Amino acid sequence: MQQTFRLVIDCPDQVGLVAQVSQFLASHNATIVEANHHTDLQTGRFFMRHEIRADSVSISLDKMQQAFSPIAEKFAMNWKLSDSLRKQKVVMLASHESHCLMDILHRWHSGELHCDIPCIIANHPQMKQFADWHNIPFHWVDFKDQPKEQAFKEVEKLIDAYQADLTVLARFMQIIPDYLCQKLAGKAINIHHSFLPSFAGAKPYQQAYDRGVKLIGATCHYVTSDLDEGPIIEQEVMRISHSDSSADMVRKGKNCEKTALANGVRYHLEDRVIIHKHKTVVFA
Repeated sequence: MQQTFRLVIDCPDQVGLVAQVSQFLASHNATIVEANHHTDLQTGRFFMRHEIRADSVSISLDKMQQAFSPIAEKFAMNWKLSDSLRKQKVVMLASHESHCLMDILHRWHSGELHCDIPCIIANHPQMKQFADWHNIPFHWVDFKDQPKEQAFKEVEKLIDAYQADLTVLARFMQIIPDYLCQKLAGKAINIHHSFLPSFAGAKPYQQAYDRGVKLIGATCHYVTSDLDEGPIIEQEVMRISHSDSSADMVRKGKNCEKTALANGVRYHLEDRVIIHKHKTVVFA
């Protein structure tokens, strides 16, 4: 893959902002291969993502970060400048449903997802077979025979030990405690088997079946202390009919779950997602 530098900016909208960034990039001979801008007119907030050919820039990434800092300070930016070749460490959390985990592992194994998966953590020991097939370290955490507080302390220690950049809940059917949600804010992604905000919580497909909906879906979102209410990254939907049973909806919904989660993880890894309050800007 071609090495690029990704400049991502979130700041108050101001006159001359884009011109100053453009002038900075031009002064370092930067070739922009992708550019995205968005202004939220209600909040007066500006969002930008530029992807720059690394071999076109006349200085190193570190020196480029140092040189850009005064501009960032001037415009009160939240910003990052990252190297596309750096692989983020993605720790996977799973329960007994394997379809989302296996889909992510396949995409990682085939090179579609540019990351490292240093370990898989699960509260069901049978998930070890999938980790073994991919030669990934596996950790079983017992959530039945010990207090959940202690179990989550084990999970937290593992996430820290593997220095995770991102934690992915691949149908991990445990409610993350508030303190851990806050610690992992913006660095933990969940897949909910429903088109949120409808049918949050348990058994969403049965809820949807009982309501006779014509569309079902899945929602990939960041984990927050408010259950199933984190900033949404990606959603997928599928049309159904009155002839579909609740089991049919579960079967069809799994495809939505896999696609939404895979896209959401990829957008995050490629620095395409900017969180602002309870929403996201996604430059997909």
